[in-house]
Amino acid sequence: MDFKIREDRNGKGRRLTREREAYFQLMRQGYSSREACRVVGINLRTGKRWRNGWHSPPTGKPKPPIYVEASASGLSRYLREEDRIYIADRLREKASIRTIAAELGRSPSTISREIRRNGMPLRGDHNRWAYRPHAAQRRAEQRRPRPKAGKIGQNPELREFIQHSLTLRWSPEQICHALRARFPDRPEMHVVHETIYQALYVQGRGELRRELTKALRTGRARRRLHRQSYKRQPRSIPNMVMISDRPAEAADRAVPGHWEGDLIIGKDGRSAIGTLVERTTRYVMLAHLPTDHNAASTRDALVESVKTLPPHLRRSLTWDQGSEMASHQAFTIATDIPVYFCNPASPWQRGSNENTNGLLRQYFPKGTDLSAHSSERLNAVAAELNGRPRKTLGWETPAERLSKLLAATRQ
Repeated sequence: MDFKIREDRNGKGRRLTREREAYFQLMRQGYSSREACRVVGINLRTGKRWRNGWHSPPTGKPKPPIYVEASASGLSRYLREEDRIYIADRLREKASIRTIAAELGRSPSTISREIRRNGMPLRGDHNRWAYRPHAAQRRAEQRRPRPKAGKIGQNPELREFIQHSLTLRWSPEQICHALRARFPDRPEMHVVHETIYQALYVQGRGELRRELTKALRTGRARRRLHRQSYKRQPRSIPNMVMISDRPAEAADRAVPGHWEGDLIIGKDGRSAIGTLVERTTRYVMLAHLPTDHNAASTRDALVESVKTLPPHLRRSLTWDQGSEMASHQAFTIATDIPVYFCNPASPWQRGSNENTNGLLRQYFPKGTDLSAHSSERLNAVAAELNGRPRKTLGWETPAERLSKLLAATRQ
């Protein structure tokens, strides 16, 4: 490109007209915004404001994006008015969608979507459809400005349903599938889970209350990158039987009765709650450990929890190499449930339990005293988790799936 950056930039309020034109020309040629800014010699934020506008300037009203007409000789990202005129002419000649797309160098879906979105019924008759290029151009220009009101903000019924479900600690993905199940014939009530996250985290849209982020599993007020998982040092437990020796039926989750377990630890490591998750149904049981979580206390609490299970639901228990399970042999003698241990630093080997422990942190946050919770409270939390629809169960609840298995066993 034959372009030289202007050296005189000291004039107050001077508009960088040539730089702006060169920037947009580079963007049309396929350069990234960062590369175009580097070539022209402007700040990356300046190029962003030229493209998207300035929504929160220090003074004055928000600045709209700078409109630059695409070159007629090049292929624009958006359909131009001459493209729409060509589409209208070829439609009158009975040309197919694919033929028009090939002639314009566009995808057939682009042409089909353009006709569907910007066409209109002829004289009010929905059986006769017309495509008028100039009216289509006006419609496209009216839809283009940003920002737009989101789907959740436009629909009070949808917003109320989502907010109520969030207060029940449902995840956005669970809410989306519940909406499709409850309103199958109402597409205006259907959203994807990213729409809910955007309504929570992108403020200024006024769609969902900011405090509802506390009901999410992470409870974060803003999004963060994933951190590297914590690696624990392996512990020596006598007579361990490793997960490689576990029956194959436990790995494929085809047979119920195989459990995964762990502890969630409270403030200063002084209190804990034992968690048990059935691999096939994801059914949750919680063990009360109000005073300590040494090997003897953990063994007794787990024995108390599993003694209510029928024999065919006592097949195995998978645990990590925590010292709290040092009395695993005594637990097996008392319950007839063999215990298998995961490899060091391999939390994915008991993934259902890791996922459940994350869900439980919504009820029992890190750094709190877990001994303050009674057995009745633990049972209520387990019942609420077992009543949540789960994606991995085809959006059934763990309680529903377990009751089906028990009913099939009685027959």
